[in-house]
Amino acid sequence: MNVYLYDKTFDGLLTAVFDAYFRKTFPDALLSEGDTLPLFCDDLHTVVTDEEKAARVWRGLQNKVSSFALGCLTQSWLSELPEVGILIFRYIRKAIDAPRSIETNFADPDVLRLAQIWKKVDGERVHIMQFVRFQKAADGTFFAAFEPQYNALPLTVQHFKDRFANQKWIIYDMKRRYGFYYDLQEVTLISFDDDSREAHLITGMLDESLMDKDEKLFQQLWKTYFKAICIKERMNPRKHKQDMPVRYWKYLTEKQKVVPLQIKTDF
Repeated sequence: MNVYLYDKTFDGLLTAVFDAYFRKTFPDALLSEGDTLPLFCDDLHTVVTDEEKAARVWRGLQNKVSSFALGCLTQSWLSELPEVGILIFRYIRKAIDAPRSIETNFADPDVLRLAQIWKKVDGERVHIMQFVRFQKAADGTFFAAFEPQYNALPLTVQHFKDRFANQKWIIYDMKRRYGFYYDLQEVTLISFDDDSREAHLITGMLDESLMDKDEKLFQQLWKTYFKAICIKERMNPRKHKQDMPVRYWKYLTEKQKVVPLQIKTDF
């Protein structure tokens, strides 16, 4: 059994493809340092990630499949599923060796499986855009957090940049502990340390001391409105969970407990 060890990066995966064609030995398994090796391992090769080698493989792949198929590959990679590395490796090998494009050959189990994974990741991308709930901080920055099942946050950055181009925002993946900050000019990758001043943001909710003075009122109004329009007789919990995954609920304003509004007047 041939085993390749790589660094679990996409460039590392493409470098593994390059090495396989150069060595004329193709792996039966793609693992990383620390993974348990198979009982019978005939050949163990350690892949050293090389951007130039990766780029050469990618350029070759561009001549074999469409840009849409390439996008599906990179999007499938974001699923982070254990088997996705070897699936993409086999797909690339088949695409390179085939006389014509394989991207619509769903009779091939690897092509079909990657199409299914792509669909799931793309669905998560849509969910993030649907269920984001921004909270406005005192400095005017809008903050939103969620825990997507797949690593689809990078696929939504351009949408948020276009949609909210006139306001500063932070969108944060609580599960993977990273996010993006938009300062009205460019988007920057960020991460909050647990021991930093901003560690409370890891809870997914802004501390009231950092909220804009009107944010709490807006949240209460939204929750009250959401409760008022809900028709109990038409509630369908199963459909509700299907359309709005439970993993997003704790970050949705409308799912928080409604606190009665107390609006002071000076009459």
